[in-house]
Amino acid sequence: MNNISGPDQAVMEAIGRGNKVVFFDIAMGDAEDTEGSVALGRIKLELFVQDCPKTCENFRQFCTGEYSLSPSSPPIGYLNSTFHRILKDFMIQGGDFLNHDGTGKTSIYNGTSFADENFLHKHDQPGVLSMANSGKDSNGCQFFITCQKCDWLDGKHVVFGKVLDESSMLTVRKCEAAPVIGSKGKPRIPLRVVQCGEL
Repeated sequence: MNNISGPDQAVMEAIGRGNKVVFFDIAMGDAEDTEGSVALGRIKLELFVQDCPKTCENFRQFCTGEYSLSPSSPPIGYLNSTFHRILKDFMIQGGDFLNHDGTGKTSIYNGTSFADENFLHKHDQPGVLSMANSGKDSNGCQFFITCQKCDWLDGKHVVFGKVLDESSMLTVRKCEAAPVIGSKGKPRIPLRVVQCGEL
């Protein structure tokens, strides 16, 4: 008996709203130790392209790997990047595919940071996708996903998407539960994006 399923209803509904959906497949463990890595699951993210088109396109291109710094250079993006900061009951942060420690920054817009697009959406629940920054108008490639309501971030960080469904939020919770070193929240075992793209 074939086990065939139809289109993902949550994805179809998001696309029906005029938005786009991207995904991260997450594993725990070193890239060199493929046999010792543990798959944690998939995080599907709905991007609010109607409200934040510039921010969403930056994120989407880093998910698909279609952006490169020049025609002769290889594509860059979130594939094989890590979640470098895990703060329980707050957020998980990733996207630094340059330095893997929260210091790297680039964007598809001339390779530098870009301005805050707007603050239409709020950090009003777990599963909010928002841009990490180092102050006003300093968006790049780093992002975070909230683990609870974080309203003190409203008006300071651009919310441009959300975790799409319950199974994706379960993967976020698995990442949130990862053991960390010290108060800065560095995962004791790397949390890696082993595959990513657009659905």
